[in-house]
Amino acid sequence: MWTACLENGDVATLACIPIIIKNVVNAALVFAGIVALFLIIYAGIMYITSKGDQQKIDGAKKTVTYAIIGLIIIFLSFFIVSLISALTGVDQIKNPTI
Repeated sequence: MWTACLENGDVATLACIPIIIKNVVNAALVFAGIVALFLIIYAGIMYITSKGDQQKIDGAKKTVTYAIIGLIIIFLSFFIVSLISALTGVDQIKNPTI
């Protein structure tokens, strides 16, 4: 993939920008998933160590709820972009090129 945008085998050109953008977006998705996983684990620990304190239990439940909602929004955003691309026939949305 990278070799198609390199000039003389080692100099990056403007054709590499879409590849970089795609890699950054994929890394952001992975990072968001990892953060959500840690938030869910943290909320579980908060719930276990709440010792029956209703305020701590509610805080843990809210943390889990917000982490799951965040994951759903992230996945839905990629699904919506893919859906729009498929319905309109514009592949430029999913695979940007210069």
